[in-house]
Order: sequence, then structure tokens, then C-alpha cells
Amino acid sequence: MPLILSIDVPSPKRGMKGKDEKADVPCSRPGTLYVVSTPIGNLKDITIRALEVLRGVDLIAAESTTHSKGLCQHYGIRTGLTSYNQHNRRVKGPELMRKLKDGLDIAFITNAGTPCVSDPGSSLIHEALKEGIRVSPVPGPSAVTAALSVSGLPGERFLFAGFLSIRPNKRKRELEDLARVPWTTIFFEAPHRARAMLQDLKAAFGDRMMVMVREQTKMYEEILRGTISSIIERLAREEIRGEFTLVVEGKGKEDTRFSIDDEMRKTIEGLLEKETSIRDIAKKIARERKWPYRTLYKACLAVKREMTVS
Repeated sequence: MPLILSIDVPSPKRGMKGKDEKADVPCSRPGTLYVVSTPIGNLKDITIRALEVLRGVDLIAAESTTHSKGLCQHYGIRTGLTSYNQHNRRVKGPELMRKLKDGLDIAFITNAGTPCVSDPGSSLIHEALKEGIRVSPVPGPSAVTAALSVSGLPGERFLFAGFLSIRPNKRKRELEDLARVPWTTIFFEAPHRARAMLQDLKAAFGDRMMVMVREQTKMYEEILRGTISSIIERLAREEIRGEFTLVVEGKGKEDTRFSIDDEMRKTIEGLLEKETSIRDIAKKIARERKWPYRTLYKACLAVKREMTVS
């Protein structure tokens, strides 16, 4: 039977104070910055420890106080809220550091999921560590691992790419670089860019298998599985709402699909119909597009096999 070790992490000081202890007594040590994960949709997904910490700290620093008030009201959390986000971090960061140095315990939360994972907060953590302040994680919900867990794609190793550039040309270049990654790759995307992102994804990766998850853990949660082209076809028929998590299979050892877009396929088919040799076709396209000859040679073989079967 394996030995299981249980280590109790200290709770916030306010939660351990006795009845006669005054909250305004100066503390001899700095406070702790707790990085607390919160639900990504369903409020019931919060952990018992997260509730304990949020109730016990002296202050909650939230990405949006308006958004987080709903969570606090739902669970009867009366701890004070202050905002900390990318717009006010230069002002609020030093203020929070002073409070931590004065011995106050602070919980940092974002609107949903685990802070600092495609969310603001990294600079706050960096400053706290630089000042020698203890930073403690309170793990919980994450859209990344939740989507990966139901994808059916390999999860032993994966790459989280988050939101790519909103500029089309830069996004295409980023996808071309990521197309070579052999691991499952996970993206976030906003609804108004979803269709363009999927088209660019297909052009760079080829028609790989993927899973698209939206409204995770909510009433209208939807999980679509299939090739990239089948997901594109599905979205063309309906209104797009909610942020997307895209889980895409990695490049296999013999995977050449990332380089065979529709234009290239037609070029290869046309040259094969003219009875041009596969070697000459691969050389020609490699020279024109500056892509690896060996990859193009395998692509030509694949296209020829498909033409023979059809």
C-alpha cells in the first residue's frame, strides 16, 4: 500500500485569530498572496479550500470586482474586494505590495479559471516574489485542462498557445510555426474571430482532428469533435456565441497534412495528370515555396495514392 503524505498549508491569518485578537495589531511578518482558481462557468465547481481562503483573507484582489461580487454573494463571502487588472496594475500593484508587507493576506482571483493562465496577474506574482512575499496556489478549475480531459486527444504532453494575435498575417505566421509541434495544442479564441481562426488553422495544420468546446460547465455547454473542415462547416450554419477552447491534434511522425492546403493539392494533382514525376514536382514546389523537399515528396505520394483510389 503506497505511503500518502498529507501536508496542511497554513490558512490565512484572519481565519486563525482568536476572539480577543484585534485585526489592527501590526504583524511581524509579511502576509501571503494566495492565487485562487475560481469556476469557469458552474459556480459549484469551486473548491472547499478556495472558499476557506476567500473567507479568511484580509482582502480579495479581483480582475473585475463587479464580476466577482456575484461569486462572493452566492457563497456568503464578506471579504472586501479591490480591483487589479491590466488597466490599473501600475497603480494597484504597489498598493497591494504595501498591504502584503504590512502583514495582510490577499487572495488574487480572475473572472474565471486559474489566474495567470492567459489571464492578467503574472506581474503581481513577479513583484511579490521579488519582495520575498510568500505566494501560495489554491488550485481548481481551468478551461485548458477541462477541455483537454474530454478531447480524447493525447494529454501526456501538450502545448497551450492561448489567444494568438488579432492581426491576421501575424496569426497565420504563428500557426505556421505551431504546425510543426508534435503534441496536442490548445488555443483560446473569441467568438467574432472564431471562423477566421479555424480557416487559418486548416491552412497551416491541414485537416487534422480537433475538439471545439464552448460554454464549458454551463447549461448550454457544447463539445464538437471532428476534422477542422467539419467544424468550419458546422459553424457556418449557426450563430457564434461564447469563447472557444480549441484542442487540436499534434503533427504525427508521418503527418504531412499541414503543408497540403487546397491550392497546393490542386497544383500537385495538375502536375501528376501531366505525368510529371513525383521527384520533379516536389523539387519544383520546394523551390517556389521554400518548403522542405522531403515533406513535399511525401505529400505528393499521398496525393497520388488518393487519386489512384478515387
